[in-house]
Amino acid sequence: MDTYAHPETLVDTAWVAEHGRDPGVRLVEVDEDVLLYAQGHVAGAVKLDWHTELQRPDVRDFVDAQGFAKLMEAKGISNDTTVVLYGDKSNWWAAYAFWFFKYNGHADVRLMDGGRQKWVAEGRPMVRELPELEHNRYRVPYRDASIRAYAADVMQHILRVRDGRGAMVDVRSPEEYSGEKLHMPEYPQEGALRGGHVPGAVNVPWARAVREDGTFQPAQVLRDLYADVGVTPDRDVVTYCRIAERSSHTWFVLKYLLGFEKVRNYDGSWTEWGNLVGAPIEQGT
Repeated sequence: MDTYAHPETLVDTAWVAEHGRDPGVRLVEVDEDVLLYAQGHVAGAVKLDWHTELQRPDVRDFVDAQGFAKLMEAKGISNDTTVVLYGDKSNWWAAYAFWFFKYNGHADVRLMDGGRQKWVAEGRPMVRELPELEHNRYRVPYRDASIRAYAADVMQHILRVRDGRGAMVDVRSPEEYSGEKLHMPEYPQEGALRGGHVPGAVNVPWARAVREDGTFQPAQVLRDLYADVGVTPDRDVVTYCRIAERSSHTWFVLKYLLGFEKVRNYDGSWTEWGNLVGAPIEQGT
């Protein structure tokens, strides 16, 4: 009960220091602050820009399978590469990238527990040199639609929540969840016309799942955290936040650390739902 359901999806900083440059391993840094990589990164790591490389602004959606395959080839990643992701903000965007790698069927993806902040706090070396990359072949084997929720899915999921078959986790701050905090000045591009939450959603801020050093809480602590609000493995769960990076973090906790079988990440999140005509909301706690 004290172990994670899939401990193989986490590596610690010591493992990265020893194996980060092994053949068949590719470190990938994914930060909210896209300037951090150039200031220094773990030796052998490549940069992945979540905004410019994972998304297509012309359709407000992710790159398609062909685009993902080309991106992997450009990063020196093949289908059998062990990809280890890390980043700032306790791995917000690294978890988002993890979710998208799994959406595209990549077999071996892991997170460096604690992310960039733990590596830096331990005084481990950083470099500015870019790694030499081989141009590998990559093919997306499938796209896993079972881990992604669209607005229409959320609309139907509200009914599952009401009859006890489902659960919905809003991982934002209590002020965002209640509707008290409509706009976040530090993220002007993430605005919504309405504040509040999806009807029936419970509020479990993402940060409650991590310790001060950015590493994940023990398994039993995590299990109790979600069970206390009715989020249990027998239910179909949907997570969301504002633009899906924080909810990807919670999605990872539920699916890979706690072993929930049915967990979807609603990547449209509040920037879509809060602006969507006909979408019901609730306000308050």
